Amino acid sequence: MEDQQRLNNLLNEINVYRQQAELIQQQIELIQASIAEVDALSATIDDIEGKESIEAFVPVGAGSFIKGELKSTDEIIVSIGAGLAVKKDADGARKIIAGQKEDLKDSLDKMLANLQQVSDIVGSLQAQAEQIAAAAQGNMTQMG
Repeated sequence: MEDQQRLNNLLNEINVYRQQAELIQQQIELIQASIAEVDALSATIDDIEGKESIEAFVPVGAGSFIKGELKSTDEIIVSIGAGLAVKKDADGARKIIAGQKEDLKDSLDKMLANLQQVSDIVGSLQAQAEQIAAAAQGNMTQMG
């Protein structure tokens, strides 16, 4: 009976770590999406830099857009976080974006390391649970 209790405790612990791994995986996906957005922004800045005006689709809400013309491409308003934004030229915007991308990559690396650590723990706990289950199965076979 003691083995059964230990096995149940291990299975509960495994479930907790699996849930934690799922949350970490969701965070990883959000960070990867943010990196893709930063890359798209950087590419857009490269595409419009130096052009007098450019046609673009302007979002107007509810997933709808209107074709418009950007008349000034030499100033870019860049979000710097906490609801703040600054006006920069293309090079200044690129520097801010590069810094944001590095921060995101650092966060991604940390999340990937956390996920690996949790996966290692789950693997170790599963091995312990399998040993207990195999021992219990062996005991039952000997009793029969």
